[in-house]
Amino acid sequence: MPAPGSSVKSDQRRRVVLDAAVACFARKGYYGTTTGEIAERAGISQPYVYRLFASKEALFAGAVLHVSELISDALTGAGADEAGPPRQPEAAMRAIRSAYSTLIQDRDVMRFLMQASCAADEPLVAEAVRKCYARQVEIVGELLNHDDAAVRHWFGAGMLENVTLTLGLADVDEPWARTLSGQAEPSQAMK
Repeated sequence: MPAPGSSVKSDQRRRVVLDAAVACFARKGYYGTTTGEIAERAGISQPYVYRLFASKEALFAGAVLHVSELISDALTGAGADEAGPPRQPEAAMRAIRSAYSTLIQDRDVMRFLMQASCAADEPLVAEAVRKCYARQVEIVGELLNHDDAAVRHWFGAGMLENVTLTLGLADVDEPWARTLSGQAEPSQAMK
């Protein structure tokens, strides 16, 4: 259902602009990205971007909420196959970690999440990032039976996974990289 006062076509354009914004902001951050670059990637004019979003800050905040929905959908889907009794905490943790890992294989999403935290000095962005985290904590808390320690562990592991992917540590054959990425020490036969 379209947002009140909008059409399906404008909602589709808005989604295209949000996808373009995520891709552009992921690479150059809030401060390094222009709305012109986003408009070009979306295939629309810059004035049209401002028809959809009042400011660059509102666009970035909208992109945060867009990514929050993507994460929410992935995590909710991970818990949706529960037909019987609640999963054991370890199984639930594996399911949501797998869903998150699949989502952040889209490097734009993963890098955008990191850029969003860096832009939290902007009031609208900070509010959107807080809403994003609040929603994820709510979903993960439900999936992990409201175990606060497990929720913190999941977020910590997710942040580490973001760093590991961003730095490409799976391809770095150094002890520190193997430690952070959870890779085993290469066997002596492989050396």
